[in-house]
This record gives sequence, structure tokens and C-alpha cells, in this order.
Amino acid sequence: MRADRLVATLLFLQSRTRVTVAEVAAELEVSARTARRDLEALATAGIPVYSQRGRGGGWSLVGGARTDLTGLTAEETRALFLLAGPSSTTPELRTALRKLVRALPAPLRPGAEAASRAGITDSTNWSRADTSAAGPHLLALQRAVVDGTQVLLGYAGPGRPAGVRTVHPLGLASKAGADYLVAGTERGLRTFRLSRVTSVEATGEAVVRPDGFDLATVWRSLAARMEDRLHASSVRARAQPGAMAILELLFSGRLHVGRVLHDGWTEIRVEGPTPEVVATQLAGLGKRIEVLDPPEARERLARLAVELAGVYGPPAGPPDGPPVGPPDEPPVGPPGSA
Repeated sequence: MRADRLVATLLFLQSRTRVTVAEVAAELEVSARTARRDLEALATAGIPVYSQRGRGGGWSLVGGARTDLTGLTAEETRALFLLAGPSSTTPELRTALRKLVRALPAPLRPGAEAASRAGITDSTNWSRADTSAAGPHLLALQRAVVDGTQVLLGYAGPGRPAGVRTVHPLGLASKAGADYLVAGTERGLRTFRLSRVTSVEATGEAVVRPDGFDLATVWRSLAARMEDRLHASSVRARAQPGAMAILELLFSGRLHVGRVLHDGWTEIRVEGPTPEVVATQLAGLGKRIEVLDPPEARERLARLAVELAGVYGPPAGPPDGPPVGPPDEPPVGPPGSA
């Protein structure tokens, strides 16, 4: 790609006081004619490149001018601007990207600018609720990671009040729309979901970094543990045909579909942290799901039924009436139930 060659030519010029067309051709493994065209293209694009004829002549950057580019190719430049995008960036990053565009050679600028306009990120869900999971402490934690400074971290775990602990920030990771801090603690390496962070206060003490620490490797290990907990238990059940779409939406990645039974229902297996948790999640589908085992899942549903009946009383309609589906979905029952 010619844009890549132009960047390589510019960097080669930057590394030498003066170069000849033959030297550029040999360095980039192109013909002398191609090398000369590329040098002329740089000059035409506004790069301060000039040629000097005669013995000892060649091509040079005016006044030893230098570029801040570090060998970005056209594909790498586009990838950078695609990743940043127009709407998901901070004001500081937008400013930095504008500076980068101005620093790019002219042949690379259209592709970079087009890439920056190619995508958009909407942080709200279909209920217009903000789904940004980073919380207000992202910048403080980024600074602590970069500066290598310990922090007093206020954190509220699921179902627990907030507490404060000293942690060693080592890196940040993002998964499934949620941001996490990877940090060293007195109990070893831990992850902290940023949406549950309540406060961040730098201590001024240096982070103690484990020997050979690699963020990508550590994150894979920690993420695998969290995923294992999500798949620790399973519940076996059977589902009416009309419930399958809802099940796939609710349990994507944790739903295993079995055979279709003679009455049209489908065998399923749903994974989760505990049988009780899975049973509670399935309870909203009512009689469209029949949990078969383990016993503790069935017992959880029985207790829920008693609790709900105690709050709301018995249903107004006949107990064996057809299940009520979503407004745009007709009720579906096993064959012969109509």
C-alpha cells in the first residue's frame, strides 16, 4: 500500500541526514522510479522534504525536521480511529486525535478522518437508562495505574455495605460492557467492578507489582474463575415452545437445548451460580417452564409460590387457564390444551 510506503520513507528520512533515491529504493525494496515518486509525493503533501542535485546530493528533511509518528501504517491508523470513534471519547482524547490527524502525512488523513466517523456508541439501553458501567472514578483509577500509586478504595460488594481497603492498582479491563480494576490486595490479586466503587483516594505509596505480572494473562485467569462460578450449577427442566425465545434471551451462553418431547415441549438445562438462583430466574416464566431437578430448585419454586400467594392471593381466573404471554405473542400450551 502506497500510504504505508510514504510513512516508511518519511521515517527513513528522519533517521538519516541525507538519503539518495537508490538508498530509499534498497531500504523499501522498490524500484528507483517508485522511490523517487514517493519522495516527490511527500514534498507535494507539505512535508518539508527537499532534494539537492550533484555530487554529495540527495534528499533531506528541511532543518532536520522530525515527525512524531512511530511507524503507524494506514491500516493501524484506521484501526486507531475506529476504536476511538466520535462519541465514546473524552474531550482530552478528541483533542489528541485532532492533533494526530494534523501530524499525519496528507495521504493518511482522509482514511483516519473517515474511520473516526464510521461508528457510534450509545450508552443507553432501550429503556433510555444509562448502561455505562465505569462509574465516576475511572479517571482516578487510570491515573493510579499509570502512576503506580496505591489507593484507598471504597467498594460495595453485591448485597454488602461499602468498605474501604488499600489496594495496588495494576490494570483495567473491560468485559461485556462493564469495567473492572485488577489490583493486588492482602488476599492476592482481585477484580473490582468499577460501577461498585464508591471512592478512590491516592495514598502516595508505590504499588508493589508481582514479579512477571502480565495484565492479559492475569485477567484471563481471573475471568475464568468468575465464569466458572456462573456455570457452577445446573437445573434440568422442560419448556413450552413459546418460552424458548425468552430463555435464549435470558440465559445466552448458559442455556443448553435438548430434544423435543412427544408433547411438543423441549428439554433444557440452564447453568447458574446455584440451583436456587436459576430457579428464581426461571420463576417469571410461570407454567411455561417445569423444573425437573435438582430437588432444591423445585423447593425454591414452591417457596416462591407460597410467598407470592401470600402477598397477592389466589389468581382471579381458573387455576388451569392458559398462560398469559407477551402482548405480541399468543399464549402457547402443550398440544391438546386449547
